[in-house]
Amino acid sequence: MHIEELSLVAVAALVLVVGISMLSGRIGVAAPLVLVVVGIGIGYLPGVPLIELDPEIILLGVLPPLLYAAAVNVPILDLKRNVGPITALSVGLVIISALVIGGLLHLAVPAIPFAAAVALGAVVAPTDAVAATSIGKRVGMPPRLVTILEGESLVNDATSLVLLRTAIAATAGGFVFWEAAADFAFAVAVAIAIGFAVGVVTVWVRAKINNPVYDTVVSFAVPFIAFVPTEYFGASGVLAVVVTGLYSGHHAPRKFSALARVNERLSWRTLQFLLEHGVFLLMGLELHKLVNDVGRSELHLQHTALLGLGVVVVLIVLRMAFMWPVTWGLARALPRYEARADGLQRFADHVQQHPHFQQPSAHGRAKLARLDRAARRSAADAAHAREQGLDWRGTTILGWSGMRGVVTLAAAQSIPTTVPFRSQLVLIAFVAAVVTLLLHGLTLPPLIRKLRPQGPSASDRTAELVSLYADLVKAGTAAVDAELEHERSLAEHDATHTATSTQVEKRVKSSVQNSIASLAFSLPKPEHREPTAAESEAHSYLRLTHIGLEAQRAALLEERAIGQYSSEALRAAAEALDQYEVRLTPPQGH
Repeated sequence: MHIEELSLVAVAALVLVVGISMLSGRIGVAAPLVLVVVGIGIGYLPGVPLIELDPEIILLGVLPPLLYAAAVNVPILDLKRNVGPITALSVGLVIISALVIGGLLHLAVPAIPFAAAVALGAVVAPTDAVAATSIGKRVGMPPRLVTILEGESLVNDATSLVLLRTAIAATAGGFVFWEAAADFAFAVAVAIAIGFAVGVVTVWVRAKINNPVYDTVVSFAVPFIAFVPTEYFGASGVLAVVVTGLYSGHHAPRKFSALARVNERLSWRTLQFLLEHGVFLLMGLELHKLVNDVGRSELHLQHTALLGLGVVVVLIVLRMAFMWPVTWGLARALPRYEARADGLQRFADHVQQHPHFQQPSAHGRAKLARLDRAARRSAADAAHAREQGLDWRGTTILGWSGMRGVVTLAAAQSIPTTVPFRSQLVLIAFVAAVVTLLLHGLTLPPLIRKLRPQGPSASDRTAELVSLYADLVKAGTAAVDAELEHERSLAEHDATHTATSTQVEKRVKSSVQNSIASLAFSLPKPEHREPTAAESEAHSYLRLTHIGLEAQRAALLEERAIGQYSSEALRAAAEALDQYEVRLTPPQGH
């Protein structure tokens, strides 16, 4: 195919992805589901060549940026609060699913070696949260369920690919459990270390870049900087990318400018949209080639399809059964969270009443502030666990959200051609991905509407935003008042110093009131020259507005550290501050 033809195909694919996404929003069906079906239809059109995508393109070119884009938007606080179910689903369930699928497949078809069957189990074990969360958010899935699904999909890819690599190595030789366990531990430990180091270095470098365009370009390279060296050392590049993304996303509010955050957010959302939806379209296009390959082998197509459906049934049963002990463990942990919160609050009250802290020094005040924050955070954690606990409705929805997708297909294609029955294994994985995507995707919305799982209502979220708004306005106004009082004091003792006018004071306080509804943060400094009266007014307004916004940002970060408000409310407020800042920031030359 010539370059002109490839260009036309690429443009047509982009137009198709955008058009189907717009159409899916109108008909109420998730775009990935429609794209898979359309891809299958196009693949069987006369004249359309058989399509087989190199798995390295997915594993190296698509998976790192996709996982990074997801990780930077997942709050660390939410992961901490849900670390139990996320770890159980992304590690425990993946390992159990891989071994059970491998054992049953080997029993059903003894000609398939056990190691190769386990490799298939590792391929189909990880879930893909893209379709599930897009559906769930549209029909009102509670935030905690969305967080668990997103966190699970971030980590289970790493577990799956490490297991796959171990199983493939076992197909060429013997399998020793302790060696496999040591390899797994090594892959995880090295990935976390490299991912954290890359996160620290790249955040430091990007904080020094003032041009948001340059910063966005550098951010596109970050996932590959984490992925490639980690894979070179034989560890999990996927996990390293996730760790880097989590670190970058957590430190972005403190380290990066608002304009850089807004530009990067839009750029990554665009790239994430194209990669996710483009791969779902390719999944459908590849079916024709897979069916042809299996049709020429000794294990017939009908048998392979039945095996694929059997794998889907086993995956569903395992996931639904696994959810109940997870829910039971969360219920058992709730009294422990509440006892810890009560104990920490009593300790904080006792310390504050101690004579040593009645007139604390600056160091003592800092200690008291840290203790108070820890007590408030513990209380917020307990309230979150109590108010958003997983009942049987939420458990059922989480169990029914086990869709497979991009990683399953890419990992299946990475199985070496030397593995017996490779074409059948790839087709079984494809059947599992497509069937779960369509089955769960089409039935999940009515299930959510029917069960209405426990979670904050629309009125709860509105009240939460109103409360957070009031807290941030109070913090900004208090900071401006303190600065104005300082200026009045200076003016009283220094005749050359002019206090801020009442008009500017009113404008600043109005800006503090409106900043959350609009957006704001880093503002330009006055030039080193004698300003005119109008410029002085403008600079005073900008300077004081900046002070108020700084205080609001600090209060927002404090609330994020405490965890009293949901991540959804905190994210909405942060984006509002960023957008308001960008609106007040003068255009920069390029």
